[in-house]
Amino acid sequence: MHSGRRLLARVTQTADDLGRLDPGANKMASRAVFCCGLRLCSILLFLTIRAAAQTTTSTQPPAQPPAGSGAPMAGMSAGTSTDFFVMPGSDFDRPGLVPRVNLNIGIGHTFGFLHRDPIGDELTFGYTYENAGTHGFFHTNFGSHTEALGVMKNFNLPKTKVVTGYTWVQAGLTSFTGYAHVENRFYDGEALGVVIHFNDHNSLWIQESYNKIPTVPWYTTTGLGYTWSW
Repeated sequence: MHSGRRLLARVTQTADDLGRLDPGANKMASRAVFCCGLRLCSILLFLTIRAAAQTTTSTQPPAQPPAGSGAPMAGMSAGTSTDFFVMPGSDFDRPGLVPRVNLNIGIGHTFGFLHRDPIGDELTFGYTYENAGTHGFFHTNFGSHTEALGVMKNFNLPKTKVVTGYTWVQAGLTSFTGYAHVENRFYDGEALGVVIHFNDHNSLWIQESYNKIPTVPWYTTTGLGYTWSW
């Protein structure tokens, strides 16, 4: 955890220094922030896998439901699960419902003792890239890079075990690149979605989220993502 904080602080300072040099250095700043998000996701993924391996060797694993039984999520019977998600989508910026690419990658872990918590039972960390330009869909010289921590609440839907629902509240730091200086802003997002479970490990996420960044008009994001759970 401390190494992740030091890494984020070092890369943020690097992005600020690059932004002071000249406009051409913003490409390097954009790459630095992007690499920071991927490296933090990799660190969290490694730590989660190591913790899961230690838990597996020290305790007897619970019995798993048969394949195709429609279990809500891998590890649900044990009260915990880990989700690695990749979610491409599109922003609809206000005013005008202008579409912009939104690419999200992250990891989350569900804690059994939080299942009754009304706010959430899964803690997440994610990195998001968005096109912050005034034109184009996939990419311009202006980018928005967000690292966010989140709390997700998973819940069952009536009369089905294949489809579950969730709410997702996130907060973090957004860095705008492409300007003379890298601009950092607070990010807040709330999402509502459903998960279609193909089996114990593979699922499809569909969600709609509301996003707000100070000095930027609010916008919504429609996302469709794949998740690997264990």
